[in-house]
Amino acid sequence: MLQPKDFVYDEYYDCYLCPENQTLEYCTTTREGYREYKSKAKICATCPLLGSCTESQKHQKVVTRHLWKEDMEICEDIRYQRGMRERYQHRKETIERLFGTAKEYHNLRYTREIGKSKMEDKVGLILACLNLKKLVKMMAGRPFYFGQLQLSYPFFISKIRDTKKDKPPKRSLSSV
Repeated sequence: MLQPKDFVYDEYYDCYLCPENQTLEYCTTTREGYREYKSKAKICATCPLLGSCTESQKHQKVVTRHLWKEDMEICEDIRYQRGMRERYQHRKETIERLFGTAKEYHNLRYTREIGKSKMEDKVGLILACLNLKKLVKMMAGRPFYFGQLQLSYPFFISKIRDTKKDKPPKRSLSSV
C-alpha cells in the first residue's frame, strides 16, 4: 500500500503528485486542521497502481496534510542542526521542569476555572510566583530546586543583602 510519503507535495501549485505523475488537488480543510487532497476517480480507475494505492470503492486517493506541516518541518530541520542536542538537554532541565512543578505543586493537573481568560490568568499568576521563587534563589546565590519553599521570609531578605554583586546570575526566568 502506498503511503502519504510516497506522494510529492508541490508547494507552488498546492497539490500532491502521485507516483504516476497525476495530481491530487486540494478539496477541503477539516475541523482538525488537515487539508485534504483528492485524486480524480476517472484517472485512478485506469491506473496500474490502483491496487497498491487505495482500497476506496470510488477509486479515489485522499492524502491529508496539516496546516502547520511546513512549520513543523522547519522545526525538525532546526532540531537536527549542530549544537541543538545540547540545547534540548538544557531545555529538559529548565523549562520542562518548571511546568512539571507547576503541574504537581500548583494544581495545574486539572483546572477548576471555566473559560480561556480565567485559565490564562491562573497560569500567569502561577508562573509569576515560580519566577519570583527562582529570582530569590538566584539572588541568594543558591541553586534553585523546584520543590516547595520551606524557608522563611527573613532568611531570604538577609541572604539577598549578603549576596556578592560581582557575579551576575547565569539563570534566566521563564515567560508566560
